[in-house]
Amino acid sequence: MHITLEADYAVRIVHALAQSGKRLDAKTISEMTGVTLRFSLKILRKLVAAGIVKSFKGTQGGYEIGKPAEEIALGEVIETIEGRYTLNRCVTGEYACTRHKNKCCEFQKIFREISEDVRKRLYSYHFSDFMEK
Repeated sequence: MHITLEADYAVRIVHALAQSGKRLDAKTISEMTGVTLRFSLKILRKLVAAGIVKSFKGTQGGYEIGKPAEEIALGEVIETIEGRYTLNRCVTGEYACTRHKNKCCEFQKIFREISEDVRKRLYSYHFSDFMEK
């Protein structure tokens, strides 16, 4: 099990912006992160919509970090791209387990606990933790 490439790239993009501490254009972000320009722009739109990144138009336009790095959790970036983390689809309300009448299987409780443990860990790390000193 692993996060998607899009979420991995989103983490790289936020890290690059946090590290730079300044406004960067999409081409520079693409070059810094090794993410194609087209895919960078797609990810940046999602990060802007979530308030993690700010965008600016015009000749002095570009992107910059939307809030202090110590306020941006790793989990926030990943879940912005992928949605709420769950180990198994049976943990979400969108999936109705059909194996057992009126109750879920014995694994749902442990899958829910593991999902919450992973989420807590992801939200315990902030981008300030990864800044070069």
